[in-house]
Amino acid sequence: MEELLRTNDPVLISFLESLLEEAGITFFVADGNMSILEGSIAVIPRRILVDGEQLPKARLLIEEAGLSHELNINHRP
Repeated sequence: MEELLRTNDPVLISFLESLLEEAGITFFVADGNMSILEGSIAVIPRRILVDGEQLPKARLLIEEAGLSHELNINHRP
């Protein structure tokens, strides 16, 4: 799995989960337990991971939703 983006915003994570599920893109939200352990002070962002083959489709989906500024810039083509 490859990182699509990372964020501390729980609303954004929920929205992205809905978008990815609806599009049939397999994903995993990593670091959720670490965020809880650090006391929810938003020090450790959660990462949205997707299958490498589905990464271009997931990026396009996020861009079409107007959220391209949230994408991990280190993994843009």
